[in-house]
Amino acid sequence: MDPSALQTHVAAAKAGRPEGYQALLAAYNSRLYGYFYRMTGNRHDAEDLLGETVLRLVRTLPDYREEGRFEPWLFRIAANLVRDRFRRRKAAPAVVSLTEGSDGNGGDLAASLPGREGRPDARLMAAEASTDLRAALETLDPTTRNMILLRHFAELSFAEIAEIMGCPLGTALAKVHRGLKTLRRKLAPSTAVEQ
Repeated sequence: MDPSALQTHVAAAKAGRPEGYQALLAAYNSRLYGYFYRMTGNRHDAEDLLGETVLRLVRTLPDYREEGRFEPWLFRIAANLVRDRFRRRKAAPAVVSLTEGSDGNGGDLAASLPGREGRPDARLMAAEASTDLRAALETLDPTTRNMILLRHFAELSFAEIAEIMGCPLGTALAKVHRGLKTLRRKLAPSTAVEQ
């Protein structure tokens, strides 16, 4: 959403006009849901967290200072809600299957993995690759996994991730870089394309 439209919608929502909230939710609903779904691995939890985010947005938007930082502010709310949920459950976040509507639009991310089109065993290989990816993601510490998901699925910048996670920019860059390097190392044998 362009900054001027965002500012207009935020101002409308702060003034209590429903169309302001509707526009903000329309702009961020699918990204928030996708983030929650990937963090929890459960549609019901993702829907609950999305609902909690909407309630928190309505309650706290009057206190929001318009500094052009709405997106990181909103995703900080989302990240805090996920963190609180896992603290209450005392469980590590689950990583979800990439095969069942996991692109946020009901599509199949595993089927879109490169280098597997046109092969008779493409579906089987894609399912195996998504299982390997899920297992590799589960080996990462929760903070690194969260940062990777914020970067690659919520499409946030490193500066926004650092702000959300309350760490220096260099730490966010390093954690994501090391996490992706670990994922590549763990996935290298299983993702090698046969010639």
